[in-house]
Amino acid sequence: MLMELYMNPFKGRHFQRDIILWAVRWYCKYG
Repeated sequence: MLMELYMNPFKGRHFQRDIILWAVRWYCKYG
């Protein structure tokens, strides 16, 4: 999923909020 965003930055903009939430969840779980 992240790799797709790197390859499609314009498409990735639509998922920016989801990525932020995903990063927060990952940080809380593994951070």
